[in-house]
Amino acid sequence: MEQRLQVVELRNNAMKKLATLFTVGILAFGSLNVMAREQSANMDSLREMMSKMPRVNTQGVTYKWLDIPYATQSNAQKLDIYLPGEGKAPYPVIIAIHGGGFIFGDKGTSEVDAPMTGLKRGYAVVSINYRLAGEATFPAAVYDVKAAVRFIKANAEKYGLDPHRVVAWGDSAGANLASMLGTTAGIPVLEDLTMGNAKQSSRVNAVVSFFGPTDFSAMDAQFKESGKKSLQIHNAADSGESQYMGMQISKIPHLVRFANPQSYISKDSVPFFLMNGSEDPIVPTQQSENFAKALQAVIGEDKVTYVQLQGAGHGTAEFEAKENLDQVFQFLEKHLKR
Repeated sequence: MEQRLQVVELRNNAMKKLATLFTVGILAFGSLNVMAREQSANMDSLREMMSKMPRVNTQGVTYKWLDIPYATQSNAQKLDIYLPGEGKAPYPVIIAIHGGGFIFGDKGTSEVDAPMTGLKRGYAVVSINYRLAGEATFPAAVYDVKAAVRFIKANAEKYGLDPHRVVAWGDSAGANLASMLGTTAGIPVLEDLTMGNAKQSSRVNAVVSFFGPTDFSAMDAQFKESGKKSLQIHNAADSGESQYMGMQISKIPHLVRFANPQSYISKDSVPFFLMNGSEDPIVPTQQSENFAKALQAVIGEDKVTYVQLQGAGHGTAEFEAKENLDQVFQFLEKHLKR
């Protein structure tokens, strides 16, 4: 619990620092150019703060393989594989996709502790890195997570993994990417098969989304509508979403929709479990609410579970409470049956 409180404090400090950069740049100076200079001057300290995040909890790990390249276009394209201490191979797989606003984060930090609890429940966990906004823009990260899925399936026998029971589990920005995996399988423009294992499918079997953004362009308006305080200005030129898209999102709404997993919902979309906090100051609650309703309307209420944790924030300790994780794994047990 002490470690988790430290994680929450570090995350909240990082988000507050980002919010300060955005607010000072816009309100005090009235200039997006000044805001950009302010963010640039402080980004090193932000990265240093995130580098101090506690490492991932590997309790219950019997075997592990670290820093395995799943593609060769970037040094970021690596993954870690952890096998549980109980059960028998082939193990169902949780692909853990870290958050960080598309601009920071790492597969080896405690940001992925929630999906790592699957190790105690007989799941293998594959934690992945992907290209961040400082290196590449949309859809590079989508290409990466799909390449990671194809790699996992191509090497499933080697590592004792079940290629037919694969879950994408992400938080925050990672939840956006996990959701894209759940709704965009088979869409050629959102997959780069030259990255390897082209004969494998990048389709997953279920998605777990913790407080993930979907409709970037609507976030600021949704906070205003709800009357809740936001720590970020998402439409700012240097927001994580704008950096991810390669341009200020308020200027390209026609392009932003392509990064919205809700745009691709079809009868082929996989089962979804969504969880967020009622007091999230980073991602408005309407993002998960609206996404869940849209999924239910197409694939059915029996395949979509939406849970809002009252009083919880963005990645606060409630998300790792046993009773809440139990809901996640009950959902997965239901939808990952052979």
